[in-house]
Amino acid sequence: MKWLLALLLAGSAHAQTINYLGQQIVPTGTSFRGLPVGGLSSIDYVPATGRYLAISDDRSDRGPARFYELALDLSKFRRSADPGEAGVSWVNMTTILDLDGQPFGRNMVDPESLRLDAKRNLIYWSNEGQRVAGAMQNPTVRRMHPDGKPAGEFPVPNYYNPTGSAGGLAAGDMGVYNNLAFESIAITPDGKTVWTMSENGLTQDGLPTAVGRGSRARLLSFDLETSKAGAEYVYEVGPVPFPPARQGDFATNGVPDMLALSVHEFIVIERAFAVGAQTPGRAAQTQQPTGNTIKLYRIDTRGATDVAGWPSIKGRDVTPVKRTMLLDLSSLKNDDGSVLALDNIEGISFGPVVDGKRTLILVSDNNFNPAQFTQFIALVID
Repeated sequence: MKWLLALLLAGSAHAQTINYLGQQIVPTGTSFRGLPVGGLSSIDYVPATGRYLAISDDRSDRGPARFYELALDLSKFRRSADPGEAGVSWVNMTTILDLDGQPFGRNMVDPESLRLDAKRNLIYWSNEGQRVAGAMQNPTVRRMHPDGKPAGEFPVPNYYNPTGSAGGLAAGDMGVYNNLAFESIAITPDGKTVWTMSENGLTQDGLPTAVGRGSRARLLSFDLETSKAGAEYVYEVGPVPFPPARQGDFATNGVPDMLALSVHEFIVIERAFAVGAQTPGRAAQTQQPTGNTIKLYRIDTRGATDVAGWPSIKGRDVTPVKRTMLLDLSSLKNDDGSVLALDNIEGISFGPVVDGKRTLILVSDNNFNPAQFTQFIALVID
């Protein structure tokens, strides 16, 4: 890990240290054990087995809330717009159970991220909750055993819980915006702390992202020995980089996942989407721009204001975490010179060492949409 940190901290050459190894694409409509594969919102490498865990954000709609065990053969990844899926194999599927030990009912959970704590043999996972009229659900961070059985939850501060209007824009509204809550989980290398982040800011902190406007997300920690909430910082999410094709159509930018490098440094994904935006690259399946812009940032919490216990940061003097771009994935190209078409990348993990170099693995959430695809991208720390 130390040599990797040295490379990532090496100054202005950050982005040049990460290279594109290849990709694999699993088409929407693929099934495993009778259920559709999709909604992969997080991925985590398990060195003991050489396999990966990936959570689905299916809200117990197409099947029970679940996570997968899968294998990736990086030797079959290709720098191609049509790389195939031969390097991806599905091994197992596990149902996630609620705190009563039962499968979640339909629309009662929104699983978004997971990390395996091999030392404690536990999985930490985030549930985004929802802000919908008549059906508010609090965001949660929970523990489960590898067989999906519950092992408790962490006490999320109540100012994250959605109250007030469904839109989150009315006076007195509190908590997360809908679909902009906990999409990330990271465990520090010392095994002492688990972190999550709201995808955008809280309603009482400011507006969500838009073209020309960023948002102040919250980075929240929990002590793994006491389970208590700990330090909390502000992360400035960038504005939506490309406008939608038609004014007023949907556009967003947010943080879907992060990866801990040390106790104070992380790699963060910023994933932007704008309907019909003329983003670089075209999906081979549709020959249309995907509308996605994916960037990796390194962040450092040292020197940032600890806002733990602050119900609102609006109007307060806050120093956010330091944020440095590592890689704009729009700069990656296939062997034929075409720009890598990006789907809805939501997960990041370290991978195995290949030819003496550490890999990073990314995965996309296809939203179970036939116009999208499940994409695995392998990067190499050179």
